[in-house]
Amino acid sequence: MLPDNVKKLFQKHLWYIATYGDEPNVVPVGFKCVCDDGRLAIGAVLLEATLENIKANGKIAVSCADPLTGEAYQIKGTAELVTEGEAYDHYQKLTEDTFKGEMSLKYAVIITPEKLINCSPNEHNKEEISL
Repeated sequence: MLPDNVKKLFQKHLWYIATYGDEPNVVPVGFKCVCDDGRLAIGAVLLEATLENIKANGKIAVSCADPLTGEAYQIKGTAELVTEGEAYDHYQKLTEDTFKGEMSLKYAVIITPEKLINCSPNEHNKEEISL
């Protein structure tokens, strides 16, 4: 389970997600949330290269930072693409409300954290935090 301070940071700030296939790919995401069970969820509206990479190997990294304090973390884990369920329904409605039919949701991406790494510029930088 993610520590409370990490959950708060990820709930408040923009995420950058990284995947890899033939080449690395990093993108910011705004349709995102920390689930009650400690997993992360993303609404994939665009993200073509990201989705192809997830289909190829299921690996993902998510990074988030507070630009004012420098507090930052990276989560490494596995990603699953889903087309039904609570997260999918939530992002489908959000996509419809936001884009008014101009774009559609492709998947909800459910991320299971496997590692949590401190990326803050302090004495704990690069330390792995127990989940």
